[in-house]
Order: sequence, then C-alpha cells, then structure tokens
Amino acid sequence: MYVPFDDMPKDARIWVYQADRPFEEQEKVWIISKLVAFCNQWNTHGAEMPSSFDIRLDQFIILSVDESKLGASGCSIDSSVRIIREIEVKLNLNLLDSGKVAYMDGENVRVAFLPEIKNHVSAGSLKSTSKMFNPSVNKVSDLDEQWLIEANNSWLKKFCSLILPEKK
Repeated sequence: MYVPFDDMPKDARIWVYQADRPFEEQEKVWIISKLVAFCNQWNTHGAEMPSSFDIRLDQFIILSVDESKLGASGCSIDSSVRIIREIEVKLNLNLLDSGKVAYMDGENVRVAFLPEIKNHVSAGSLKSTSKMFNPSVNKVSDLDEQWLIEANNSWLKKFCSLILPEKK
C-alpha cells in the first residue's frame, strides 16, 4: 500500500539505490509511475505493507517500508530488487552495483567507482571534507542524521590513504 514518503514513520526501514548518473525528467516520470504501482502491491506473505519511495537529487531512489506491524520478508525484499533491476535495465542505469561512492562536488553529485576513487582525490574533487553519501543508512531518520557525512568520518578515509586534511 503506497503511502507518501513524508508520512512514513521515522523508524521505517529504507534501502537507498544510487544511480551512476542523474535521471532525466521523463525517466523520473516513468520511475515514479513504476514505483507507485509497485508500492501499491508490495506485500509480505500476502499482507500489504505500508511502503513508499522518494527520488532525491535526481540520482537516488529510496524505498521505504513501515515494518511496525509486519516485517519485510526475504521474498518481498527480492521483489523490490527486481523492480530496481527493471528500472536499471530499462533506463540503462547502474543502481545495484555497490562498488561506487557518491559524494557532493559543490552542488553536484559525483559518482566514483571504487577503482576510480584515487583519481577523484588526485583531481581534487574528492577531499577529506567532501560530503559523501553513506550507504549504510537503514531508517528514514538516518536520512537527516547520517546519510550525508564527511569523507574523513567514513570508511572512505581508511580505503583511500590519499585523502588528507585540507590545508587552511
């Protein structure tokens, strides 16, 4: 059962999918129609689950389910991955590959695949103070509190020794 994202409880479970490029306007329209239809039929063991989605920064799809009465089952989670895969294939996007990092470069979202991170650091677009999107968020409340964090407060600092504190 689709519920507007702003009406989801703060402890609702989320899954964040980051695209390797921004969505075009007509793509967003199509994604929205697919995800509303999906949420309206998303269920666990035949019971409808209050669910929603949000598209942020034209590059992130956030699926959410209120598990307060009934938790998402493995089969229901699998069905959500199938709809994301369908979106990915239809629009020629990379949504499911977890081997990428998204971060803010000024006002723009940049995506670096793991082998490219050192190049982004060397080019100066990824700095220790850059805001990166934390892929480990799992509740709606995390989006405000833990989703956008500084690279030097993330696993990225350990992964890439090239990220040094910026000179003042």
